[in-house]
Amino acid sequence: MGAKISGKDTSILTIEGVKKLHGARHKVIADRIEAGSYAVAAAITRGRIELINASASTLQTPLTILKNMGVKVEEKEKSIIIDARNCKLTGQDIMTDYYPGFPTDLQAQFLALMLTAEGAAMISETIFENRFMHVPELLRMGANINVHGHASAIVRGVDKLYGAPVMATDLRASFALILAALAAEGETIVNRVYHLDRGYEHLDEKLRNVGANIERIKEPD
Repeated sequence: MGAKISGKDTSILTIEGVKKLHGARHKVIADRIEAGSYAVAAAITRGRIELINASASTLQTPLTILKNMGVKVEEKEKSIIIDARNCKLTGQDIMTDYYPGFPTDLQAQFLALMLTAEGAAMISETIFENRFMHVPELLRMGANINVHGHASAIVRGVDKLYGAPVMATDLRASFALILAALAAEGETIVNRVYHLDRGYEHLDEKLRNVGANIERIKEPD
């Protein structure tokens, strides 16, 4: 568009003002957090999914975690295939960090995934405090999680999760509870799902299209 910006791939950008910008054509990149969330949905249900138009280059750290857990990941030119069928997953430690490190906005989803893996995993949150508000709700479903202060949690895999009424506290925690519900035995009711609509479009419809038994019900006034 005619801007003068230097410092790409460094920690400092220098912008020099110009008299005029002109039009340009730009393609918005895929939402890496949405793509990563659906990748975990396939992994936690031991299924297979192809994420069309997802960019593997923006998800290298989370995809590496999935691979280390035992998930098959195929990076294609215009999609990512996540295949956890017949896979035996093992827990992996995670520490959130700024890009290109592990995104804090995938922490809750991966924590839920670790509940279905063998062994223990330490989840360390270095970006935001109080990012484990979903843990008490997961405990209602049979999770084994010990939170240490505001910065870390030890997650141990369990044989089974169980459906329960739970309360969503924020956007990513909401998706983590849905993920746990997909892997749990029985029915789970997730309350206050209005958080989800800030970050996921037609979430319930997309999950139904790949075989999930999920329905949005109207919350009482």
